[in-house]
Amino acid sequence: MGLKDIHPRTPVRSLSNNYSELELGREFPIGLVAALSGMQPAFIQRVLGKRSNSVRFADVLILLDQDAYSETFVPRSLIPNYLLKTTPVQVESIQVFQSEERHTLIQGDAKKLIPSLPDNFVNCVVTSTPYWGMRLYDQLVETEWADGEICALGYEQTPEAFIRHSVEILYYLKRVLSKDGSIWWNLMDTYNTRTQIRVNAAETLRAMNGKDPRGWKDYECRRYSAGHSFLFDGEQCMIPSRVAERASRIGHWVKSIIYWKKEGSMPETVSSRVTREAETIMHFSLQRAPYFDKNAYRELPQSLGGRNSKFEAGKVTDIWCLPTATGKDGHGAQFPLAFPARCIALSTRENDVVLDPFIGSGTTSLAAAKLNRRSIGFDISAEYLETARRRLIEEAHSSIEDDKSHIQANLF
Repeated sequence: MGLKDIHPRTPVRSLSNNYSELELGREFPIGLVAALSGMQPAFIQRVLGKRSNSVRFADVLILLDQDAYSETFVPRSLIPNYLLKTTPVQVESIQVFQSEERHTLIQGDAKKLIPSLPDNFVNCVVTSTPYWGMRLYDQLVETEWADGEICALGYEQTPEAFIRHSVEILYYLKRVLSKDGSIWWNLMDTYNTRTQIRVNAAETLRAMNGKDPRGWKDYECRRYSAGHSFLFDGEQCMIPSRVAERASRIGHWVKSIIYWKKEGSMPETVSSRVTREAETIMHFSLQRAPYFDKNAYRELPQSLGGRNSKFEAGKVTDIWCLPTATGKDGHGAQFPLAFPARCIALSTRENDVVLDPFIGSGTTSLAAAKLNRRSIGFDISAEYLETARRRLIEEAHSSIEDDKSHIQANLF
């Protein structure tokens, strides 16, 4: 795939009202219209003055002129064409867990694979997606999004496009998540600055220490800062909070915004603002009271997400003190085992299904295995999936040896 530089120039577009009578009379499911308009179905019915499970196209145009309208995963000007092109999509269900294997790794694009999972099949989603314009990955697959942009996630031309694409994935996850399930979404913000896009944190650190001789033009991919509709050069993009708001507008409950205080975070050469030491973890659900086991936080070892006795109190709060990963498995943006393990322990029971649509080197599946849960992992990289497979095999062998030691201890 040929990479291109990122220029965050907001396009100039407006809504058209020129449609035929046939088009104006078409009807669409209220759930889809609600997700596109960012309004709850009950509010839509209030605006239109009628109770119905479908909405006429002419009424959709009325909704797009309401003060309550807010963009979710398709820009306002493109929603009419998106709806008019909507046709039922037939997808073949992935045959998972049909063998004795408890952990399934599938190579492919998460946007295409999530719709092929059965309804209400996943009990918990734990993931850390690519961040916007911050990492250069070895294997990238361009995909066409609902807003018409064709790119790999994280390589959008604007932060708004990245936000839309993140929310589009969250929209697909609604159908496959169990009613009492949870989504844990790790996301770091980006500054709207002119910068080179590097492979990993180690490469960034070398450059900060003056050990990278390359100039601006020598990098394969760069991010510029001029041309955005409101963000100044050097301003924080506020991406996590904007993703959370849109997740709420498409029908997720925003249960918590958690701040992960990282031990050993990357230094920053900044003099006009504070240095960042936290990342955001968003907890979403489909109902007010998802399954949640607070006792797991107190009962588990620290390595599996239990309390960090040095920094954390006896109750689990919205400040998590977790280490950073070593990156020894070859992934440039790997999270520590304690992060997915804590999420899984808090929100699942034994044998529940955990999904990571951006599994990378397999840390989420490894955490699921250690906690006796099943897992599914998607990734575009065959290399990362092979690393994930190896780690799961090593964990299985380790568990067998632990069982043998336990039997021997009982015998003697």
